[in-house]
Amino acid sequence: MNKELSSSAKKIQNFLIENGFSCEVKELPDSTRTAEEAARAIGCEVAQIAKSLIFIDKASGNPILIIASGANQVDVKKIEQSKGLHLTKADGKFVKERVGFAIGGVPPVGHNEKIMTFLDPSLKNYECIWAAAGTPFAVFRLSSHEIQKMTDGEFIELAAK
Repeated sequence: MNKELSSSAKKIQNFLIENGFSCEVKELPDSTRTAEEAARAIGCEVAQIAKSLIFIDKASGNPILIIASGANQVDVKKIEQSKGLHLTKADGKFVKERVGFAIGGVPPVGHNEKIMTFLDPSLKNYECIWAAAGTPFAVFRLSSHEIQKMTDGEFIELAAK
């Protein structure tokens, strides 16, 4: 019998169910805090990890979510130029207060507020990808089509070359 999910992971599982997604949240014994750790714990390629990074739009003070392939570095200047934003990386306090989760477990969904989201097109290269589910030990499997539908995110070129 599976042990009960932690409260943060359960919040994500409930969000998925309530929004019609059949993804199953799993809590693993090994950390999934970084893309490398997650890939090792899951047994997939680092590029299949959908890492959620929170930035702040300096003009509005609102959080911006960037979901990138674990294999890619994000080019913030590229995003700023294409979207007319001025971004700064959010600290742990801001992420916890505004998004509702600690860094290292930020999921693509289930946040405290609606967040403008940009998605890495390289995630489309994989039939399945994995995302954090609220804790540094929780993940769920999904497709790039599902992540776009879940987040209402926009696929834009954001990887550093």
